[in-house]
Amino acid sequence: MNTQEFHDELKANRFDAAVLMDRPVGYAIGVHQHPFDACAFVTAGDITLVVGGVSSRYGVGDVFRLPAGTPHLEAAGPQGVSYLSGRRQITPA
Repeated sequence: MNTQEFHDELKANRFDAAVLMDRPVGYAIGVHQHPFDACAFVTAGDITLVVGGVSSRYGVGDVFRLPAGTPHLEAAGPQGVSYLSGRRQITPA
């Protein structure tokens, strides 16, 4: 996937416009969750997410998705990480 395809996917799936996130070397955050669906496209470096005890590394060109309410940990790789991130707000039923 390239950047344009990522932006197109966000739009097609009703995500907000992507925002560039830069996380420095050493960035890590413990277990947390978001009240929105997240979809991100890695543009530089890498990031590791741990979901349900399973660790996954995402590098340049990779996309990761996290449904709202998914407990996870995240940590930037040895060069930090930059990624485009889109959010889709969840409306209570």
